[in-house]
Amino acid sequence: MTGTERASIDLNADLGEGFGRWRLTDDEALLSVVTSANVACGYHAGDAVTMRRVCALAAERGVAIGAQVSYRDLAGFGRRAMDVAPDELAADVAYQIGALEVFARAAGGRVSYVKPHGALYNRAVTDAGQAAAVVEGVALTRLPLPVLGLPGSRLHEAAARAGLPVVAEAFADRAYTDEGALLPRGEEGAVLTDPETVVRRSVALARDGEVVSHRGRRLAVRARSLCLHGDTEGATELARRVRSALAAAGVALRPFVDTAG
Repeated sequence: MTGTERASIDLNADLGEGFGRWRLTDDEALLSVVTSANVACGYHAGDAVTMRRVCALAAERGVAIGAQVSYRDLAGFGRRAMDVAPDELAADVAYQIGALEVFARAAGGRVSYVKPHGALYNRAVTDAGQAAAVVEGVALTRLPLPVLGLPGSRLHEAAARAGLPVVAEAFADRAYTDEGALLPRGEEGAVLTDPETVVRRSVALARDGEVVSHRGRRLAVRARSLCLHGDTEGATELARRVRSALAAAGVALRPFVDTAG
């Protein structure tokens, strides 16, 4: 950066992760902190009432609405490995985006981007076939939606080939391998729970474009959006601390897309 430039980043979180009377995420509180909301579309969590409520709150507060698409896996919260035929997966992705778009439009907003969830997110990093199916699903909607994902992933490669914008994402509360991938959740230390560590990493990612891997290697990570998971204990307070630390470090918080309907 030059002396006149100010760093900026988007802060996203997974929201609407409940079902019926059960709620996992504190959507209203998190929507006062984040700038983009990855809204569960009913396949790993969420239902029609929840999607409608979260979209209304997000639109009211100028938070970008993203479709967080998943394998059809309510019981496993979308985190179990699954093998889904490409044509079926493409249809499932389009279905989820379409459902959320109805509620986003009703709230005076729109679906502004797409982000896979859980096992689908991780699979699409290295599996070209599943990545292409996700992108085909986005294309079926005829909405030129940006695809939020890990830099250098097969998902981003497929999206770029299809002419869709790609947005690089980094994770403040997940451990990285030396190769720049996310450490699998089943491994010790994959999810970072110490607030001070998460806050420091957030500032380093946003201001300096770097993160330290689980083995101590410094990695260059140029991201336009920073993810904090909404389903972890104390997620809202942690998000507030991250936002405050970023502001104190001179980093502006803004959505990576225009939220106008």
